[in-house]
Amino acid sequence: MTSRININRPAPQSYSPQPYASAPPPQMGINGGARSSGSFDASSESPLETVRVWASWAEDQIDILSQPLRPYLPAIGRFLIVVTFLEDALRIVSQWGDQLWYLQKHRSFPWGISHFFLFINVVTMLAASGAIIARRYSEIAVGALMGVVIIQGFGYGLIFDLNFFLRNLSVVGGLIMVFSDAITSSKRNFAGLPSLTENDRRKYFQLVGRVLLIFLFIGFMIQGQWSFARVIVSIFGLVACGMIAVGFKAKWSAAFLVILLSVFNVVINNWWSVHSHHPQRDFLKYDFFQTLSIVGGLLLLVNMGPGGLSVDEKKKIY
Repeated sequence: MTSRININRPAPQSYSPQPYASAPPPQMGINGGARSSGSFDASSESPLETVRVWASWAEDQIDILSQPLRPYLPAIGRFLIVVTFLEDALRIVSQWGDQLWYLQKHRSFPWGISHFFLFINVVTMLAASGAIIARRYSEIAVGALMGVVIIQGFGYGLIFDLNFFLRNLSVVGGLIMVFSDAITSSKRNFAGLPSLTENDRRKYFQLVGRVLLIFLFIGFMIQGQWSFARVIVSIFGLVACGMIAVGFKAKWSAAFLVILLSVFNVVINNWWSVHSHHPQRDFLKYDFFQTLSIVGGLLLLVNMGPGGLSVDEKKKIY
């Protein structure tokens, strides 16, 4: 977050998958029964039924291929969500003097207040990130990191920057997914107020979290120069985002976006290939770690599912 502005002082002149993981999709009849013989004849089925069969097959393959990693997905997801805060804390410490100079000169922070602002940010990000990774006091930690996002937006004057706003909405979505994963069975009822069960609270948080997660991709679509490859990626990504928002084949869509964003992150935000003194390096590094955080939120979505307020869950009922 702190790398969205140039805070440098002016320089002086002088697991192996099972063998059946790649098997073709089941050959289904019109009524959903498996065919005992013959080839897959898509012409004998409606296009919608064909899409449904292939989508179900793809979802089954994702479950098979991700089975070895499934026990570790929650831990990986939580770590990736907070990695941008850990990197930001390290940046502030390593650029302490430049950070103070920028806040005092360009943001008119009084001496002492700027020190306190940076110190509180570093301590909060390190403590809250550690708590989320360790799954201790996750609710408090999520609230603290949300507070960091807000005060940094105002402190560095980036709250009205559209790219910053959309990216941090996605980061907040990842934090809400952590919160929904951490909800316990304890209930706090207040006289005269309707109470929500644990499942009720969780499904509402999952809805908000998964919707906010897709804003990063929206930011990707509205910035940069357009090309044929960018149009194709944007179309497929936008379809996947819509499926996540309504909760239709949400696990499949989230897994697709994890792969897409991971490839995009390595190819586009390759900050390690830029010279250490180049001003663009910090911007690329910021975008790289924020994208990792959104990938972490999507991994939690793959692990937990879209929740009760989704098309996938409603199909199980009806």
